[in-house]
Amino acid sequence: MFWLPFLLLTACSEEESTGGDRVLARVHQKELLLSELDGMFPANATAEDSTLIIQAFVNRWSRDAVLQWEAERNLPADLNIDRLVRDYRSSLVSSHYEQVLVSLRLDSTVSKEQLEAYYESNKGQYQLERPIVRCLLIRVPYPLEDEESLQTLWNNGKITDTMALENYCERFAEVSLLQPEAWYSLDDIAAQLPEGTLTANNVNAKREFSLQEGGFRYYFRLLEVKPRLEIAPLSYVEDQARKVILHNRKRELLDEAREEIFDRELRRNNIETFTNR
Repeated sequence: MFWLPFLLLTACSEEESTGGDRVLARVHQKELLLSELDGMFPANATAEDSTLIIQAFVNRWSRDAVLQWEAERNLPADLNIDRLVRDYRSSLVSSHYEQVLVSLRLDSTVSKEQLEAYYESNKGQYQLERPIVRCLLIRVPYPLEDEESLQTLWNNGKITDTMALENYCERFAEVSLLQPEAWYSLDDIAAQLPEGTLTANNVNAKREFSLQEGGFRYYFRLLEVKPRLEIAPLSYVEDQARKVILHNRKRELLDEAREEIFDRELRRNNIETFTNR
């Protein structure tokens, strides 16, 4: 940005220069130079835009520099900064290499059989904290479009033409849950209905209903409920179980890789210990 140095020279004529560079701020002996802002200015930035960018950066830099100076001034005498830096660098390097190993070696495929085996061995970990339900739910703006068709498709207890009902809901419904095998949190379902309509205390008594309130008509049918403290079905916790399986697989992979590397370097006589001296 060819006009930026001119802008700074004219607007900040009293600022100092260091080796041809311009000093934008100083906190004790630490300086912020104009060259450190290279690449921060958009190609289409105006002089006013660039001035605001510089002012914001200088303000943030000054605050950070003051905090750093205060922190260094109050360092405990026994704090070994060089060791902390070495340890942090070592941790970053190791973490990066572990990520590379995982990306190259981890099998992220979890079969249905593996999920079922894990679930059967760990059911006790999946006790429900809140009730869950299998249900059908429709929320449609009221007055309804083609109300008679919807009533026929809903059919007082049994849906005989699922595809037609789904097509209707795609066109008119604001909310439609029409997968009979899916499990939902009762709290999530209750949130789609008028407040207080469905609760853990009354869900078994309200197995099927339709009601109109405000600008909506609601249709609800309960297929199954699992109360609090029962074991959640696999389909409800499948994503959670898959994540645990992959986490365990990743941990095992890294443990094996560490042992593999250690054994290799031990065979090459690149590891020496001196604890017995």
